[in-house]
Amino acid sequence: MLASVVLYTSANLCVKELAGLGTFQLVFLRSALSLAVCWAYLKAHNLPILGHNRMWLVVRGLAGMVGLSGFFHTVRHIPLASATVIQYFSPVFTVVLALIFMGEKVQKKQWLLLGGALVGIVMVKGFDPRVSWGMWGLGLMSAAAAAVAYLATMKCRDSDHPVGVVVWFHLLAFPIMGALSLPQWTPMTTPMWGLAALVGLLSIAAQILMTVALHQEDAGMVMPFKYLGAVMALSAGWILYGETMSSMSLLGMGLVVVCIATNTWVKSKSRPASSGFSTPSRS
Repeated sequence: MLASVVLYTSANLCVKELAGLGTFQLVFLRSALSLAVCWAYLKAHNLPILGHNRMWLVVRGLAGMVGLSGFFHTVRHIPLASATVIQYFSPVFTVVLALIFMGEKVQKKQWLLLGGALVGIVMVKGFDPRVSWGMWGLGLMSAAAAAVAYLATMKCRDSDHPVGVVVWFHLLAFPIMGALSLPQWTPMTTPMWGLAALVGLLSIAAQILMTVALHQEDAGMVMPFKYLGAVMALSAGWILYGETMSSMSLLGMGLVVVCIATNTWVKSKSRPASSGFSTPSRS
């Protein structure tokens, strides 16, 4: 999951550099390359393109498309760290949904740690005055949609291969975002095409790694790792865009890391030994 967060942060930096493109166009370009990669992998390994658990695969695709579109829009219009802070409310939504729909157990200690990580996220960047209520609301909607997508991913972990789960996002986003982007298509230079390709490659790798993690572990253990992305976004903003880090931000970064590490330790002490993820035989 940590590698997934690093790759997602790198992809988001590329999106930030492509702020001149429309949101629908960005999502379409990302999906075009990712769909080709997923399709080739599934065909090469003789895996079903449309998967098995169709209802949850469609939910995963639609929710992921809504969540990503909202996040890309906020990344283009507000500071990267602020967009990431808002988006990272999704792990709390995910754990709650997993508790309701999947019966996953979350210890009281873990709730306290999740709350602590949220406090740390707020401390890292705070409620940025440059973020309007509209952008804040869009970010929360994106976070909620992402949580639904994560829940759907976990619902498919016993029936479908991780790449078979990921491909549904692109099967839906490619035609829908393509149609929406055509009326407002922005001409692109060669460097912009290169960045768009990089967004696609980094994102598909991150998606697959995240899906594998959700196949292997409970949401309560996996999702808190997403909080590290806020720390990475703040660091990248400081290095690449000259954003300064206050003492409160540094303290928040430390709180996030401590809460994540402690949650992992608590969960590992309470769970039985696992054989890990194995590819479903029918996938």
